[in-house]
Amino acid sequence: MRRSAVALLGQRARRRWLHLIVGGALFMPFWMVGSVVVGAFLGAGGLFAGSLAVQFGAYAVGLPLVAVAALFPLARPMSVAAARALCGVPADRFADGPAQGPEAKGRTAGWFTLHLGAGALISGATLALPPFAVSVMALPFSAALRESELGRFWGLDRPWWVWAAFPAGLLMLLGLAATAAATGALLARGAPRLLGPSPADRLAAAERRAAEAESRNRLARELHDSVGHALSAVTLQAGAARRVLDGGDGADLAFVREALTAIEETTRRTVGELDWVLGLLRHDEDAGEGPGPGPGLDALEALVRGAGPEVALTVSGDLAPVPETLSREAYRIVQEGLTNAARHAGGEPVSVRLDARTEEWEIAMENPLPARPPAARPNGGRGLRGIAERARLLGGTAEAGPADGVWRLVVRIPR
Repeated sequence: MRRSAVALLGQRARRRWLHLIVGGALFMPFWMVGSVVVGAFLGAGGLFAGSLAVQFGAYAVGLPLVAVAALFPLARPMSVAAARALCGVPADRFADGPAQGPEAKGRTAGWFTLHLGAGALISGATLALPPFAVSVMALPFSAALRESELGRFWGLDRPWWVWAAFPAGLLMLLGLAATAAATGALLARGAPRLLGPSPADRLAAAERRAAEAESRNRLARELHDSVGHALSAVTLQAGAARRVLDGGDGADLAFVREALTAIEETTRRTVGELDWVLGLLRHDEDAGEGPGPGPGLDALEALVRGAGPEVALTVSGDLAPVPETLSREAYRIVQEGLTNAARHAGGEPVSVRLDARTEEWEIAMENPLPARPPAARPNGGRGLRGIAERARLLGGTAEAGPADGVWRLVVRIPR
């Protein structure tokens, strides 16, 4: 008994009933147009005619109009929003956005017509049946009702039959609730099939997820390269300055001053780069314009100078015509290469060479392998992987590894 009551009048059943009533309300403009058309055709009273033929004729005319209206872009988002809120179906089983393609539009039209058509019938019954059922239930207790047209219709010539009016009226109400619950359950079962994602929707969702993943990967690379390089360079310079100061009164103060200046320049530059990366995050959240371009090859000399005196930079060719994207990515590749050298070269000199004279732009970095390899990081590193990803995005290649007693990183990118 309790389960039956919940199925008929529980929260989910009430929401689905409300969903049907919303469909009936949306059907009203189409029914009005149908009433005018049918009334004019039959010569009836139009909108205010009480003829059942006119009413159901208007209903029949309104359904095709509903199907046509469902082809407008707003139909599916509106239907999905109502179904998500009221049908009790998991939200991830619905498609987002307007329907794209004939197949998705046809399914949307089918759902919209079904929802509004069934909703109109249930709404009409909800408005008309309860007052009639309550009046029938009151017949045994009201002499005025028994003398009315309703009483004569019920059959007062058989007095014992009057007492059957009460359970009959109750059955009418239960029948209405059962019909609304069953109709709502059928709509809820068909909603994912008619409003669910089509193959085109799934492809678009996969493309959005891929774009979001690429955006996250890009931000991760920017943070890793910028902050990681700064920490490595600052650690290296600070360690060198400390060792010089530990030498006593004969300390090379000029070297210490140069190291501190490099630390200052590196941290100042990194704060600017970090603000640029955070600007990318804010651009994803806000509607305003995003930040300007990140650091490029014009900042390369400052980057090399901050990495220490053991780094030598050689540039072949003119860097001015290099595109902005290539300039920015080349800066990040050199930055990460210097970070890798600072961690693993053991203080050996590092050479950086940029060759922009051919169709294939080349970045090469070399440093002698240290006599005693540094301890490996517990979780490995992501720098060389990030360099390879940047090169791949630009259609190029990246190679790194020991050869002839040196560690060599070579990145080639088509211009």
